[in-house]
Amino acid sequence: MNPRRKKRLTLAVALIGGVAAITSLLLYALNSNLNLFYTPSEIVHGKTDTGVKPEIGQRIRVGGMVTVGSMVRDPKSLHVQFAVHDSLGGEVLVTYDDLLPDLFREGQGIVAQGVLSADGKLEATEVLAKHDENYMPPEVAEAMGQKHEKLDYSQQKAPDTK
Repeated sequence: MNPRRKKRLTLAVALIGGVAAITSLLLYALNSNLNLFYTPSEIVHGKTDTGVKPEIGQRIRVGGMVTVGSMVRDPKSLHVQFAVHDSLGGEVLVTYDDLLPDLFREGQGIVAQGVLSADGKLEATEVLAKHDENYMPPEVAEAMGQKHEKLDYSQQKAPDTK
């Protein structure tokens, strides 16, 4: 092989290797920062279409309704534990060590983000509560089997602007 072809081949192999290294690093970074959304029943039974369950130590988001009567607060710290359920019968315990949102109440929809522990609990790093009595995040509404629609004002329901 003449020196010119050898130099071109070395350059092409180095270019392909560099692109492969950059692509693998990008995929690794995106995978470690990925937060997948699960409902409580999908955590317990797996996703309906694939049967995939979240792994221990995986960062996930869980959406559902806070089970009434399940909240336990530690009187000496900010630690709180509560259960989240959905309409399909799944229930997951969530532990949180920070201030809960002002609108957080039992029986309301929430989204909790955190890490799944070995005992099946979600160790939450963030808890989000819905902002009023009519709103529910689209993922939670879909998971709960409710229809999520925009309000449609007719002439009869529209506020009087005269």
